[in-house]
Amino acid sequence: MNLHTSSTTTNDETEKDVKKEIPVEIEPIRGVSFPIKLTDGKELTAIGLRKKHVFGLSLKIYSFGIYADNQKLMGVLKSPKAMKEMYEMVVDSGVGITVRMVIVFGHLTMSMVRKYFNEGLGAAIRKLGPGKNNDLTKRILGEATDDIKLTPGSEIEITCLPGYVLETKVRGKVVNKFESETLCKAYIYMYLGDDPLDKQAKEKFWDVSTFTLLICKTATNNNK
Repeated sequence: MNLHTSSTTTNDETEKDVKKEIPVEIEPIRGVSFPIKLTDGKELTAIGLRKKHVFGLSLKIYSFGIYADNQKLMGVLKSPKAMKEMYEMVVDSGVGITVRMVIVFGHLTMSMVRKYFNEGLGAAIRKLGPGKNNDLTKRILGEATDDIKLTPGSEIEITCLPGYVLETKVRGKVVNKFESETLCKAYIYMYLGDDPLDKQAKEKFWDVSTFTLLICKTATNNNK
């Protein structure tokens, strides 16, 4: 992982602004930086790029970073659930996965974002089983209105919380918080399932998780 640092401003306990150097990882194609840790403690596990093929053109829509609670994730990977799909294990265990998307396409509208989510999530929902409700895809962006400007650099952050709750933030504002096991599984499936939006990001997520688990096991054995 190639780490860099960037400056940000945060509030301390006395509500004074303090500048801190935060390590980041750079998504190489568009050069978008992602902090290696979020304020809630989740750690960056993989980065990738969402592309959309339109009329033979490959449009780069957003770069993304996948974050997880690594301690809880290690507990899931050590559990004897080999017969379950790994992405299902992550969702069912309540690990909490956050995907931070940073817009890189210069002419993106909220209606276009809805359309892409409907396509991707709808396909994932259908893949996960018959009889699933495609109307669920309309809930993910909730109160995000079409007048929200999505200029390059704008962030959309979606978190699958414990209890199958999907929380969506657009430019730092919560626009929806919706409980649905189907929607949570479909959303994580888009990134970590059989047909991921970025195959390399999916492989990196599981490679990093497995490597971290191996390190933890080695450290435990050495301390015995």
